[in-house]
Amino acid sequence: MRNQNSGNATGSQVQSVDRAITVLELLARNGESGITEIAGELGVHKSTASRLLSVLESHGLVEQLGERGKYAIGFGVVRLAGAATARMDLAKLGRRTCQAVAEELGETVNIAIADDGVAINISQARGAAAITTQNWTGQRTPLHATSSGKVLLAAMDDAERKRMLGHDELAPYTPRTTVDIDELESELERVAEDGYASCFEELELGMHAVAVPIRGTGGEVVAAMSASGPSYRLSKQRIRQIVRPMTEAAQELSAQLGYFEG
Repeated sequence: MRNQNSGNATGSQVQSVDRAITVLELLARNGESGITEIAGELGVHKSTASRLLSVLESHGLVEQLGERGKYAIGFGVVRLAGAATARMDLAKLGRRTCQAVAEELGETVNIAIADDGVAINISQARGAAAITTQNWTGQRTPLHATSSGKVLLAAMDDAERKRMLGHDELAPYTPRTTVDIDELESELERVAEDGYASCFEELELGMHAVAVPIRGTGGEVVAAMSASGPSYRLSKQRIRQIVRPMTEAAQELSAQLGYFEG
């Protein structure tokens, strides 16, 4: 009986979500609608439609036009749409930021996002001192063996992190790649605390990298910006020196995406 009740509750919740989406689509199409029209569209009693509109209104997704008036799309939808637009603009805005940071540091700068267990580079710029000619844009790189990947992993909750890493052993790309899960977890705790991640020859021998987080409107980490270069030039000491200008650039990009630190 308990399982059946649970199933009924889940079905009711899904139906409520479906009805809420229908209401928003109706208002987006018509501009404004009254309760009678909305109830008819949903095939429910006016009291049910009224309760649904009340919930949507409490979240700012719809608003009533005057007392006992019709309903229209609320500014809460604009906020959500802005967040989606900002995500789509990340690659475009990121190119300018990558170029500016690459010119300042002289190294290769990338912006990456997490997707299906890997980091995907969406923007890249090469500084004057960069020696690599490889274009990483669109390339998929391992989360656990890159500085960007570690920043992205550190921002995830435990469940999402386990899903991203999978249950298999971590693949070694060089003798210096971290392959022990517990060791990686300890490092990710430090990354979250320090605000940046570094990699020393973990993806490629002779290559070092450092990355910082880029945040979206709600403060969530949506991407990571990294600078990479040869180990003889991008030493551990220099990495500590460039974390600050990289963080400042990432904060400026985050602000363009709608996030402002309090």
